[in-house]
Amino acid sequence: MSGLRPPARRRGKNAAFPGGAAGASLRRDGGKGGESAFGGAEDFAADEKAPGAENETGLLPGAKPVLEFLRSTPERADEVYLRKGRRTKEKDAIADLCRSLGLRFTLLDAPAFARIYPGPCAGAAARIFPAGFISQENLLALVPDAPLPLALMLDRVQDPGNAGVLARTLYALGGAGLILPRHGGVYLGGAAAKAASGALEKLPVAKARNLGQCLDMALDLGFTLYGTSAAPSGGASSPPVCNALRGGLLFPAILVLGSEEAGLRPGLGRRCSSLLHIPMPRPFDSLNVAQAGAMLIGCFAACRQRGDAGR
Repeated sequence: MSGLRPPARRRGKNAAFPGGAAGASLRRDGGKGGESAFGGAEDFAADEKAPGAENETGLLPGAKPVLEFLRSTPERADEVYLRKGRRTKEKDAIADLCRSLGLRFTLLDAPAFARIYPGPCAGAAARIFPAGFISQENLLALVPDAPLPLALMLDRVQDPGNAGVLARTLYALGGAGLILPRHGGVYLGGAAAKAASGALEKLPVAKARNLGQCLDMALDLGFTLYGTSAAPSGGASSPPVCNALRGGLLFPAILVLGSEEAGLRPGLGRRCSSLLHIPMPRPFDSLNVAQAGAMLIGCFAACRQRGDAGR
């Protein structure tokens, strides 16, 4: 794999895209045409009895606490949940603020909301990432100067334990940070924090509105993009598959890891210059995404230490 060439740089397309302190996109579940509509459903109690601090599940309940939280520290908000029903000025203000921040918020009916938080909370709760997110542009800017000029992108990885292990490995070996999708990404709550053993408090994490656009932006900046492959060779339309143990990896780089079940999405895989394969001499295909990802991060670190990187 030592003969890998840098991919051609794309110009005039996706040179930059917006990012904010709390992310770059929002999705609406419920309502029509993107409108914030809370009326027309059952009238729920709006008594503000919720505490003003997040509970052990990583949720901050209460319309007023959520509103003040978004006004003061929006970069720590992962997602906001609003219960359909009685419209209040606080819930309207939360929805408007989420739109302005580009933060995902979801409208839920009463049973669905109760599954997230069953107690009194005036119909609002926020999911918290204590360390806070940075913008995707800022994270990419950090990569070239990191001890290991590598960012890790997680495409639909759902297990927080796997994400925590990957964060721990990446931070320990000098990697620059994690990139998660704004929609459908893993929640970096208590389980992830436990597996990360403190790494998530130190490792930069960004949420991308669109992972493909984020990869395009990285390519414009001169990054080399790597995906993964379980097979030692790819199809006619896929990038070349390379033995990850042979070195010759190029920096700065992004390594994209797919979900535990489905692997890497084809649209992201096609953007990569190479797909990395871990050869196993025994017929024993049992590496999960955390184990495989940790091994690949180690391959990048070994390449960096030996000084045999492509650039």
